[in-house]
Amino acid sequence: MTLTATKFTPEVMLSAPRRSPGVPNPSGTLALYTVSTYSFKDHEKTTNIRVLDINTGTATTPVDEAGASNPVWLNDDEILYVRSGDKGSSTLVVRNVTASASSSFYEAGTIQGPIGDLKVKALADGTVALACSASATPDGNLFNPETEVKPHSTARVYTSLFVRHWDTWNSEKRSSIFYGVLDKKDGKYALRDGRLTNALAGTRLSSPVPPFGGTGDFDIGPEGLVFVAKDPDLDPAIYTKTDLYFIPLKTFAESSPPPPKIVKTPGLEGYSNSPVFSHCGRKVAFTRMRSNQYESDKPRLLLVRDIGNPDETEEFFATPDGDGAWDSRPESIAWGHDDTQLYVTAEHRARTLIFTLPSTPSRATSLPTPLPTPDGSVADFRLYAASSPSSSSKTDHLFVTTTSLIDNSCYSLTHPATATSTVISSASKQGRSFGLSRAQVDSITVPGPDYDVHALVVRPSTWVSDAATGSTTGSRRATKKYPLCMLVHGGPQGAWQDSWSTRWNPAVFAEQGYVVVCPNPTGSTGYGMALEDGIRGQWGGRPYEDLERCFDWVVANMPEVDGERAVALGASYGGFMINWIQGHPLGRKFKALVCHDGVFSTLNQWATEELFFPIHDFEGTLYENREGYEKWDPARFINEWATPQLIIHSELDYRLPVTEGLAAFNVLQAKKIPSKLLVFPDENHWVLKHENSLVWHREVLGWINKYSGIDDEQKLAEETEALKV
Repeated sequence: MTLTATKFTPEVMLSAPRRSPGVPNPSGTLALYTVSTYSFKDHEKTTNIRVLDINTGTATTPVDEAGASNPVWLNDDEILYVRSGDKGSSTLVVRNVTASASSSFYEAGTIQGPIGDLKVKALADGTVALACSASATPDGNLFNPETEVKPHSTARVYTSLFVRHWDTWNSEKRSSIFYGVLDKKDGKYALRDGRLTNALAGTRLSSPVPPFGGTGDFDIGPEGLVFVAKDPDLDPAIYTKTDLYFIPLKTFAESSPPPPKIVKTPGLEGYSNSPVFSHCGRKVAFTRMRSNQYESDKPRLLLVRDIGNPDETEEFFATPDGDGAWDSRPESIAWGHDDTQLYVTAEHRARTLIFTLPSTPSRATSLPTPLPTPDGSVADFRLYAASSPSSSSKTDHLFVTTTSLIDNSCYSLTHPATATSTVISSASKQGRSFGLSRAQVDSITVPGPDYDVHALVVRPSTWVSDAATGSTTGSRRATKKYPLCMLVHGGPQGAWQDSWSTRWNPAVFAEQGYVVVCPNPTGSTGYGMALEDGIRGQWGGRPYEDLERCFDWVVANMPEVDGERAVALGASYGGFMINWIQGHPLGRKFKALVCHDGVFSTLNQWATEELFFPIHDFEGTLYENREGYEKWDPARFINEWATPQLIIHSELDYRLPVTEGLAAFNVLQAKKIPSKLLVFPDENHWVLKHENSLVWHREVLGWINKYSGIDDEQKLAEETEALKV
């Protein structure tokens, strides 16, 4: 599956095989994952299911068929996956991945509708509980869009908020969790009665939570299901409140599940996430935020000691002031094999790491410490227990999936007992297949009077050979200047991380011939809540000042950077900042700007879908605090706009409607400022389709290369090479 390239281009990045996180089997001998590849020659994507031998690092492809997805382990040798069929049906297929005979797979049942997000749990009676997500009709039945009777009119009528979300107009259909049980007879699994039961029918609850909810929103235990869902009594456009619920199930064959029991968390009323059963099945760990109108509040790590008594929860690292002693944002959770330890991911200075702590809050007296993992950020991790050669007792092993700024997928093993990590497989040979190396990646810390700003730096691969090495320190010094490319991240509560992206990949820009600087200013996550929360009421204030300071520091302290040929790009909040920069002094320091799905006017923020977002960040509603919106409105400063700018927007972006891009472009054109508009009718806030993404990259790179002078450099190099011939 390795793709080899001498230069990392958009085509190389978009064509490279994309691996899902790896999932080990119970004994930790094999890892299951999927691979998707897009061919620009054939204009199609192929996907297959693969198995990695953890000991040797070699992979096989047991499933290579169209429509196969959602593979999960049933045991050490057998997997269960979904095969999409005719008229929207889904067939459950079992395959022995260690056998090569055609008889090694069979169908375990067919569901008359699309399903996904499979999870399974072996029960004490030898059966296997199964849960999955699917769309349900208002009466609780499985929804199949292929067999739906189409109405004669396309009109939609609404009488309440939240009419659309992300890229979809909301309807009466709901995301729901369905469950069933697999029996094993004569060596084969079969879905009992060939049916699944909607666990949430008649509850007004919806889970996984759209638009990004998945397997992390629910879990299976030996005594039932836990899941998170929005509070049905609060308006989802105004409030973020999602609660944790428990549905007791003994056999997973119950045709009428008992009503969900809510897990109470006094004082915490925001998002709930990542519920995970302990191995004993009685305890549940999960996270919850405090504020019910702040989507980026700090998640608190919580424990339900006995799921049968969901009224009692305990918070890890709780403090009397309610802020919590651990100034990090816990995300994914896993229990140690004997339920005495928890493993939790959290961001830390442009990386996502795995932290370990005791599984009981009273024993968690010291702040969590990170475990060793390869360069980059943890994208996923799974635990299995194995015995060492010298002992029969089992210890925890973590199968970790990471990515980095140069590597799109790396599988490794982390051993908590010895605090060691071993790389098993890298899809890009740790960047070498792309012509990239770790020597290109760096970071800087820009000092400030009250706080410092951290930024990632990616230099061209040619810099490694172009730069001379000092004889005493071994450090490199510049022998050539490269134009600066500054990337502004979205969110604003987000961060540039040492991780892979196919949408905003700093290495793509670096390989054009830029020194790419990715600052994490006020509002960024992973640097403590004070910096993150500092964005409130400061959209064009502190972050803009941080970027100004970063620009000046880079030009003054990085001799390889040519600040006279600088360009800046940003998306979402980063797009807001590009428009803000355009109207302020920093805008005159850039040769060209690129705004992707950005904010033209903050007074239009109420055209978005999740209104709790502007209510929080602008300190109130538009009608209560209009001056707070007006203060940071880029449209107030359009008289100052002067720098050439590319505007990109998509028509399915309901978070920031396409009119924001049109308005900015119209101003630029009316003012006779060099400008261009790129529109995607079939994309949302992100450009995800391969062919569209290729056009995106060509337009973006063409724009900045024109104004930074890189186009002229490339033409001169080509002409010089032609003269040599």
